Amino acid sequence: MKKSYQVVIIGGGTAGITVAASLLLRDPALSIAVVEPASAHYYQPLWSLVGGGIFSRERSMRPMAEVMPPGVTWIRDAVAEFAPESDQITTLGGETLSYEQLVVAAGIQLDWDAIDGLSGNVGTAGICSNYSYDTVAYTWECLRNFDGGAALFTFPAGPIKCAGAPQKIMWLAEEHFRRLGVRDRTEVVYMCAAAAIFGIAKYRVALSALAEQRGIDDHYRQNLVAIRPQAKEAIFVHLDTGEEKVMHYDMIHVTPPQSAPDFIKQSPLAGDDPKGWVDVHKHTLQHNRHSNVFSLGDCSSLPCSKTGAAVRKQAPVLVENLLSARAGRPLKASYDGYASCPLVTGYGKVMLAEFGYDGVIMETFPFDQAQERYSMYALKAHALPSLYWHGMLRGRM
Repeated sequence: MKKSYQVVIIGGGTAGITVAASLLLRDPALSIAVVEPASAHYYQPLWSLVGGGIFSRERSMRPMAEVMPPGVTWIRDAVAEFAPESDQITTLGGETLSYEQLVVAAGIQLDWDAIDGLSGNVGTAGICSNYSYDTVAYTWECLRNFDGGAALFTFPAGPIKCAGAPQKIMWLAEEHFRRLGVRDRTEVVYMCAAAAIFGIAKYRVALSALAEQRGIDDHYRQNLVAIRPQAKEAIFVHLDTGEEKVMHYDMIHVTPPQSAPDFIKQSPLAGDDPKGWVDVHKHTLQHNRHSNVFSLGDCSSLPCSKTGAAVRKQAPVLVENLLSARAGRPLKASYDGYASCPLVTGYGKVMLAEFGYDGVIMETFPFDQAQERYSMYALKAHALPSLYWHGMLRGRM
């Protein structure tokens, strides 16, 4: 059976729900379908604080039915195939949906299987990760019960959602180990596949100084390729030399490699990047080959940090340009690459990194945001979640 909608949105995460709600605020008569198989919606930025023992994971979750905007048709299914030449998608359940405009907001895929020995072992034997709702509570269990030894924190090659998150939990862990009284017999090791601790120079300088001050053993261009759970060994490969390094751990926080969902990678919407991102113009968010297709958020090819704060700035641009396209007007709204990362550097401490395309600093507050502040922690822990649930997901940004 074929169903037709004016706008079909793929994904019920931050980007998809925000766009759906915003479109209905602008034009309540639009017929909109959201294709999303999940029954729960997560505020993922909270997971660093869950892993650090500050909040329960349940605080980050709402039933999908509660965040789905009234007035949209929720299709509880996943995409099997895109057919942009005929303005259609097919779902796994065999349903065909036709559209006038398509918005792809399917998020990012966690490639646990890309690390040999990882899949099936996360959440056991000292292997933890804040990168899923199912595993995040075990991170706190590892920290709470840690009695000294080697604590490894990894950062994979390639783009990931919230590139600051792998080190946020490291800072919290280091402080927690001091509180436990085990820091003097603990190695805190940051094994990072990137070239430096942060991509933007202003915050990189501050974080590098903090790492030295707090005795972090940091290594760069080191990519985790395998774990041997029984031996408690992690195998890294240096991305420049190819040299292999085997490291013992007593606990290891793993950030998995990430890419676009397979159904996008294998579709006509993907560009030339092997990660499979939806190929869109970096300012208009319109697809580079299919003019009635738009994309934002983690699955898009936008060369910016993959954060919820970036979506907050992308969504109004996409909505404006999609409505302009529907009306036959030029696409004038432009996204400047804004993203922010509240870098949790300890309990009650945050550096608020804000920047746009080409690393341009775009700070909001009239003080040096590369300094640790409680006020920025309060913003992250309390203000931003409330703005998310009650503002952003209701189309008010």
